[in-house]
Amino acid sequence: MNIDKTVLAFAGGMILLSVVLTQFVSSYFVWFTVFIGVNLLQSAFTGFCPLVKILKKIGFKSGKAF
Repeated sequence: MNIDKTVLAFAGGMILLSVVLTQFVSSYFVWFTVFIGVNLLQSAFTGFCPLVKILKKIGFKSGKAF
């Protein structure tokens, strides 16, 4: 799996997790969902994603976006 697919899978998993936490634990976890959305937007415009730096250090193959 390359970096692009890993980032998308991770973001999707975190969004689902935050929705479940919001529903069953506390409504304040909606801010976790907002944080993920803001991070996705800023990475779309700037091309910077902190997860990409971590995945490159681990040894994931580069994709077309990152």
